[in-house]
Amino acid sequence: MTQPQLSEKVRELITKARIVSFATWQNTHTPEAIQLFQAADDEGRYLTDEDLQQIQQLVPTHTALIPVSQELRDRVQEIVDEARSQVLTQFPNITQPGGGLYPSIRAEACWRDFWHFLRCITYGIAGQHTDYTSADGLHYMQLLYQELQVPLDAMVVGLEGIKAASLKPVKPEQQEIVAPYFDGLIEQLKLFR
Repeated sequence: MTQPQLSEKVRELITKARIVSFATWQNTHTPEAIQLFQAADDEGRYLTDEDLQQIQQLVPTHTALIPVSQELRDRVQEIVDEARSQVLTQFPNITQPGGGLYPSIRAEACWRDFWHFLRCITYGIAGQHTDYTSADGLHYMQLLYQELQVPLDAMVVGLEGIKAASLKPVKPEQQEIVAPYFDGLIEQLKLFR
């Protein structure tokens, strides 16, 4: 099956829909540490163990949650699978003809977004900044989702599923500390509707 061609508008929105920003981190992180986060985001990848070790050396006062970030990174497939399962349970026909995630290429894009949402959240957790999102990037993501007619209710359920699955391995005393890193993005996505 051939991939559908994306319109010029969609391709432009994809490049602008970068939801992470480290602009407010200058007071707590060195430029070198911020660059490690930025490089991972530019490459669309999770922070490596090496990145996290360097961040710990550069910013020892803001590293208490790095083990949580590593745990979520290492469990990303399991977390995304659980979120996908919740979406499919709540919206059983969503991947069928006429559903918001049909054909399968749309569903795959949704699950890939879940993977990227968790990636962005782990940056905030690793840096101990709940303010890791970009208002401009989220605006362009909203426009992109509108253009592609992404089923927003399902995306919110998925993001809530990511939060629930992610908090399971987190120590009970840390769950209250970690939850806001998910809540901010969930609330932003709810505003897309």
